[in-house]
Amino acid sequence: MASIAAQLARRNAQAEGLGKKGNAIPFNKQDFQTLQFSCLQNKTLFCDDTFPAEPASLGYNELGRYSTKTRGVEWKRPTELCSNPQFIIDGATRTDICQGALGDCWLLAAIASLTLNKDILARVIPPGQSFQESYAGIFHFQLWQYGEWVDVVIDDRLPTRNGELLFLHSAEGSEFWSALLEKAYAKVNGCYEALSGGSATEGFEDFTGGISEMYELRKAPPYLFKIIQKALGLGSLLGCSIDITSSYETEAVTSQKLVKGHAYSITGAEEVHVHGRVVQLVRIRNPWGQVEWTGPWSDNSSEWNSVRPEEKEKLDFCAEDGEFWMAYSDFVKQYSRLEICNLTPDTLNSDSVARWNYCQFEGIWMVGSTAGGCRNNQATFCSNPQFAIILEHVDDDPHDGEDGCTFLVGLMQKDGRKERKFGRDLNTIGFAIYKVKKITETQNVLLRQRAVAMSNTFINLREVCNRFKLPPGEYVIVPSTFEPHKKGNFVLRVFSEKQATTRLGTSLLAYTCVNAYELAKKKQVFQTFSELMPMNAHSLHKDCLDSLQKDGNGKLGLIEFHVLWLKLQKYLEIFKKFDTDNSGTISSHEIRGALNAGGIVNNTVLQVIVSRYADAEYGIDFDCFVDCMIRLEMLYSESMCLNLWATFIITVFGSTATVTNIIHYKCRLHI
Repeated sequence: MASIAAQLARRNAQAEGLGKKGNAIPFNKQDFQTLQFSCLQNKTLFCDDTFPAEPASLGYNELGRYSTKTRGVEWKRPTELCSNPQFIIDGATRTDICQGALGDCWLLAAIASLTLNKDILARVIPPGQSFQESYAGIFHFQLWQYGEWVDVVIDDRLPTRNGELLFLHSAEGSEFWSALLEKAYAKVNGCYEALSGGSATEGFEDFTGGISEMYELRKAPPYLFKIIQKALGLGSLLGCSIDITSSYETEAVTSQKLVKGHAYSITGAEEVHVHGRVVQLVRIRNPWGQVEWTGPWSDNSSEWNSVRPEEKEKLDFCAEDGEFWMAYSDFVKQYSRLEICNLTPDTLNSDSVARWNYCQFEGIWMVGSTAGGCRNNQATFCSNPQFAIILEHVDDDPHDGEDGCTFLVGLMQKDGRKERKFGRDLNTIGFAIYKVKKITETQNVLLRQRAVAMSNTFINLREVCNRFKLPPGEYVIVPSTFEPHKKGNFVLRVFSEKQATTRLGTSLLAYTCVNAYELAKKKQVFQTFSELMPMNAHSLHKDCLDSLQKDGNGKLGLIEFHVLWLKLQKYLEIFKKFDTDNSGTISSHEIRGALNAGGIVNNTVLQVIVSRYADAEYGIDFDCFVDCMIRLEMLYSESMCLNLWATFIITVFGSTATVTNIIHYKCRLHI
């Protein structure tokens, strides 16, 4: 029940704005202002007991307690390393980011790109921090983690060897913002070693809350230039790079002055007219501030002489600043990869850019209930979590000239880096998208169709993200692991160009109506049965009696027995239908179909049912099935009495209380 309670608490917090821009959640419940004030009052320097200056914070294997790589490591504060430490000197720049003895160059590339956008940088690094004013050995940073912003507090004790920083450091020896940011990132991931290996897009997302997509330029879609233009108009961060074949090629400079294995930023995409034809250009920035492309359309190249004067005036093409133009056709030949980090609406401060519409879901793959695996697993696939989106409006300016609704889907699994030290690998994940033809379609009917879209692949990465364009309508997204019975937590995000809405379908269990003719037929059976076994609270499960008994006398009468009889017949029919091997039990994956036959149950309730009723092999026998159905009918019946619960539920959930809140809370209490 603890995980369900945690989900409910998190949803309530999100409804109040926690975890959103300007209202980050204190990581580990550590409030920066409170801790700093306490240290200043007591004239002490902060020591973080949740991420202590101990071997466990370094790592577990290569950086473990007994590793040769951690011998001689001492944790020291910047005030112990230099006479006049500074948090930031003359602004944060790429020269502040030098790699140390940790394989986190992916993170460093993301931090370097972060320095190019001052608004986003100011979000990650809250202002007003220094080693001079109000210094108490404590700093904080704000990071996006799996759907919410967290404020991460750290002390400034950093791992050193021989008086020098062991990991990330600034070329300016007295500047420490980048080393402290790396420590905050290590803290949320469990230790420094957890940061070894990764993709720059992961860092982009954790610094912006955005969603990233990647394109291999050798397989660039024909409309990629339009995607770049639209992404820039949406304020997205764009980066590109040239692959290397060996470590010796890292930052090797080509004959036309492009740097291999180096992260560039894309800052513009325009069209110019030359001799009556349109030429597509992209503007690229080398974060070094120098070393520029010398090929066609480079600074002051002859191609610019043929451009219309009004177009040439609009484009800055001759400054020696590390920024240059090149033809899009050359771009896809010279560069290997394009990465786009699309930003959430609350990340953008400027009103001059358009914004994506954004919705987010959280879910769990639970062994025995919602970990159904991919479509290859027909017996269990339908038990996966399912999320509905409704696309109502087509794009204003389609990049491919075809009408439709453009949207991005990103499926991200949680806490992969934290799990490494326990020997757990990332799940292989992906998703499929189905068209809902009728609002009343059941999940099983729905999934007999072919998927209208799906992720490019199932892969063991933190996130799988793809771009789609579909006609207006309602769709269901089914995220899953490739193999069934793999547990995990995930976040599913949808970015749409036009407003998209979501729908969580839950219908109540059907109630049985009494038929006079059938009642007469049951009367003789009831009389015989009641003589053999009196129907009272001692002989009948209390919850069952409470749900059926109407007159409060503690006994079951004829009418009430008839209702019970019909229920048992219905439950037995359902149970036998799903007990396909006649074993006397149904699996926890089959329970979804069995419950749907009596009414729809959402994933959260299903997880509670499995944890309450399933045996060690995730089987549920008929007695437990009947008990479960009776209890569910009681809960749903009670949930309809909103007035009786209103005061209590509003106290627990706030003004956003819903029927689902009530049902979830009641399940925590009773199931």
